[in-house]
Amino acid sequence: MALDQSFVGRSYPPTDPYEVGREKIREFAEAVGDANPAYTDTETAKALGHPDVIAPPTFVFAITFKAAGQVIEDPQLGLDYSRVVHGDQKFAYSRPVRAGDRLTVSSTIEGIKSLAGNDILDIRGEVHDEAGEHVVTAWIKLVARAAESPAEEA
Repeated sequence: MALDQSFVGRSYPPTDPYEVGREKIREFAEAVGDANPAYTDTETAKALGHPDVIAPPTFVFAITFKAAGQVIEDPQLGLDYSRVVHGDQKFAYSRPVRAGDRLTVSSTIEGIKSLAGNDILDIRGEVHDEAGEHVVTAWIKLVARAAESPAEEA
């Protein structure tokens, strides 16, 4: 069953603050194989004009995807998460994420469409710091694969 188009534009409340830690940034940079010293060395980050180490650009995926869980788990939307695959991700930054940031995410459904029986859900996550300043906007595209027909299951 196709997702309800009336959900386009629906926003969800901001998440609880997530405190960005130096160790989390270091672990993430190592996991993605990015040796940029601005991610691990405070002095290098300061020499580049940052108050502390900064995070790799895709670091916020973890908190924006978790925030998108409010959308995914909305019983009224009726998304079958067992059929969902991650379709796309993009970010637009106002400034880098820094160690010590306390970030909140507000999610909004930007689009719902059906294509070849698959539901495509676009979610925008607005990330703000403790002062309410915009840090980054993240877009997540989820694809709920069409259910297999009984003939295909056999």
